[in-house]
Amino acid sequence: MFLVQLLLPQFHQDGSRVAHDQFAAIRRELTDRFGGVTAYLRSPAKGLWKGPNGVEADDMVMVEVQVEIVDLEWWTTYRRTLERALGQKTILIRAIKTEML
Repeated sequence: MFLVQLLLPQFHQDGSRVAHDQFAAIRRELTDRFGGVTAYLRSPAKGLWKGPNGVEADDMVMVEVQVEIVDLEWWTTYRRTLERALGQKTILIRAIKTEML
């Protein structure tokens, strides 16, 4: 079993806020495909990283799904789709091997 986490920006690169209906569409799509989703929308995470112009920051929400097998081709295509839709150079999607307790 794997936990797939998507770190999604709350703002486009131009500074405009990502619409709530875009997050709702992502949740619906992932629920339809994987049978469920967990989204942390109320307390955004603050991401910081060193960029070419100093420290950059982003407010993000995390969306998670559990999968039996990680389909790398599907996730790569989906990541690119999200990057275009949310106006980002890169969106982080990671898979963590988990064990049900």
